[in-house]
Amino acid sequence: MGVISIYIVLAYLLGSIPTAVWVGKSWYKIDVREHGSKNAGATNTFRVLGKKPGIVVLLIDVIKGVLAVTFPYFLDFASWGSDELIQLQLILGILAVIGHIFPVFAGFNGGKGVATSLGIVIGIHPFAALVCLGVFLIVFILSSYVSLGAILAAVTFPFSVHFLFQNQNFYLLLFSILLSLAVILAHKANIQRIVNGEENKMRLFGK
Repeated sequence: MGVISIYIVLAYLLGSIPTAVWVGKSWYKIDVREHGSKNAGATNTFRVLGKKPGIVVLLIDVIKGVLAVTFPYFLDFASWGSDELIQLQLILGILAVIGHIFPVFAGFNGGKGVATSLGIVIGIHPFAALVCLGVFLIVFILSSYVSLGAILAAVTFPFSVHFLFQNQNFYLLLFSILLSLAVILAHKANIQRIVNGEENKMRLFGK
């Protein structure tokens, strides 16, 4: 139990690594939270600093989620795919997302946790993650709205887990639904801007 407690703390601290803030300040002397959407995430990094730093932030934030849910494998905590293992993975993943949103290393002012949540999904259910990523890319390419792609990808997650992949774990289903709702709530302002035609667009290809 003591070792698990250590991993719980580590998951939060891992999520608390403010990638966008550190990349912006160390490479460009810019705090991305003072520009663009004022969000410390990959999307705003792309918007404010460009593709190269945006890709770096995106990859690291995804990796944070993946690493958080792989901690239990070092414990030999339970058998692969067991309910106990999935429950611990979900707890650690949620703490990583909380760390990303409220990072202790950046004054508890972080991002929305979408990239780190994707990392959790990849670590726990990579096939569902591929489906969600496909939905995100299609919506993003067609609409040029990153936020809309993220929202619809999140909505896709519980459906793909439950219906497409026939998940039998109640906690994973509950997590998928709560994660979907959390992403929607985190993008309330974006949804309103999309409705009003005021949301910023980004191009996957081109400048």
